Amino acid sequence: MKKLEEYVRSIPDFPEEGIIFRDVTSVLQDADGLQLAIDSMQELINDLEYDVVVGPESRGFIFGTPIAYNNHKPFVLIRKKGKLPCETVSIDYDLEYGKATIEMHKDSIKPGQKVLIVDDLIATGGTTEAMIRLIESLGGQVVGVVVLMELAGLKGRERLSDYRLESAIIYPGK
Repeated sequence: MKKLEEYVRSIPDFPEEGIIFRDVTSVLQDADGLQLAIDSMQELINDLEYDVVVGPESRGFIFGTPIAYNNHKPFVLIRKKGKLPCETVSIDYDLEYGKATIEMHKDSIKPGQKVLIVDDLIATGGTTEAMIRLIESLGGQVVGVVVLMELAGLKGRERLSDYRLESAIIYPGK
């Protein structure tokens, strides 16, 4: 059986020279790769107690939903501004080259709920930090973050040192 890392396509010099882009679509396009990804991520948090799974648009939906389903937990969406139909809470945060806003439904997290965040990638940790602040603004308690891939060279783990972070694959560089 192949290792999870073998399903990830690495594309040199994208989006700019010196960067190695880790392409998650190659994992998703292979049934064995997708199953291994979900199983590997879920195994990392088997001991974690949580009430709800939260995932950001769009790849957090892909990985978070099966984990929520497998563990009979609700799944909550975090989306870009203007995509959710009901009353929302939002947060602005800085990106490497600009700003972004994410939102979630105001009634999606109840005070005291233990929350697991699921995503495909952690790099600098900025988006994850914004999600945590958004969840906490509703009274939720983030008990863990699980990702398929971590780009350790960008130090997102250090930024999120107060939270449990699990990564199925850790790449040392950017």
